[in-house]
Amino acid sequence: MMESTYQPKFFFVFIILHLTALSISSKSVVRNLPGFHGDLPFTLETGYVGVGGDDSIQFFYYFVESQRDPLHDPLVLYFAGGPGTSGLFPLLQQIGPLTILSDSSKKNNVTLDLNPTSLTKVANVIFVDEPAGVGFSYATSYEGTKSSDSILALHSYQFLTKWIVENPRFLNHQLYISGISYMGLLVPMVTLEAYKGNEAGNEPQLNIKGYLIISPLTDKFIDFNSRFEYAHRFALISDDIYESTKETCGGNYIYNDPNNTLCSNNLQRVDECTSGINLENILEPLCDDADPQPPCVAATNVIIEDWANDEDVQRALHVREGTIETWKKNNETMHYNFEKEDTECYSYDIFSTIDYHKQLVTRNCQVLIIGGDHDMTFPYVGTEEWIKSLNLPIQNPWNPWFVDNQVAGYQMTYGKNDGYSLTYATVKGAGHSVAFNRPQEFSTLVYEWLDHHTYLSDS
Repeated sequence: MMESTYQPKFFFVFIILHLTALSISSKSVVRNLPGFHGDLPFTLETGYVGVGGDDSIQFFYYFVESQRDPLHDPLVLYFAGGPGTSGLFPLLQQIGPLTILSDSSKKNNVTLDLNPTSLTKVANVIFVDEPAGVGFSYATSYEGTKSSDSILALHSYQFLTKWIVENPRFLNHQLYISGISYMGLLVPMVTLEAYKGNEAGNEPQLNIKGYLIISPLTDKFIDFNSRFEYAHRFALISDDIYESTKETCGGNYIYNDPNNTLCSNNLQRVDECTSGINLENILEPLCDDADPQPPCVAATNVIIEDWANDEDVQRALHVREGTIETWKKNNETMHYNFEKEDTECYSYDIFSTIDYHKQLVTRNCQVLIIGGDHDMTFPYVGTEEWIKSLNLPIQNPWNPWFVDNQVAGYQMTYGKNDGYSLTYATVKGAGHSVAFNRPQEFSTLVYEWLDHHTYLSDS
């Protein structure tokens, strides 16, 4: 779907405000928020970091200090999915210190509650709106509205180094890059930039230790193609449909030859069996986006969007007045869908990041890959395939891991003697949004992994 007629008009109003906006302090402490009773019991800071030529791109971020030991706990830079998803969404709905609740979609009924399984319980976390045009981030030039996977990786690295310079107390903190979904492409790219920057002698020298990704998109052929195999393993298609499709399509179920009518007919049968399935969690009902109801994500989106567009909320977050028109959880002009062509403002120019993972294998790097076993968006089948392509020796074979003496999922660890380690873990019963579906299991897994590598790697 080509969107060449799209004009990002909301950027141009910012040029007039640019000179005055940049004179404002780039960061502020948020002490309270509408919907939360009393002062926030954790340190929340928001602000802007300029990237690109002449800092014409202003990335808005939300930084939460660790609620355990901010002086020693690791620093995590977290990217929401998309591209085009605001960092405010995971802060309020997945891994942040708050959870947004409402009995209706009316903003005056919104309440914020504390999230007992937040990543900020054990780490200092930066959430960021990127690229420009996402959340509260904006550009002051037309050129600044243009981005791509590769450009965004460079701008993210630039954001990180500038943030560290502005917050030097975190310079020596062990650093991890993290993200979910489509950001499975971005995370290894930014991580590699950090390692290469250190090797080139760039300042500041980042204390990069590794990365963790949830439900990642890594290779657009492997991950989308694996949906077919996954559908068979979970009895969504029958043995005869599976065998016939496999034989006629030759292992290619997404970029198939349109002249291959036998394959096309079989794929139509597959689609008839799976089109009514919620890909994000095959056990959950398929949501009606026209009338979303909880627990559908679309229903939560309405609540968050009403709250984030409230003037009192934006003042509390210290958003620069007049720099955006309407806050949206997702900027759909750049949000990726399968086979979506480049848009006016975003180019999907990275097809696979397997090579980036292979380059990181040669570094002293700790890696955690997490997937829900009921996620059909990017199924575990594809994740296991691309991990296998790294040709890593197995340190610990496939085994269950436990929460409250119950099997919470399965994991295995790959590694090398020179300090590289990759742990792959599934979360039983979880879908695409692992932290939302299985918060206790997710937090247990990540807390233990972070603590193990953060407090043992320097010993």
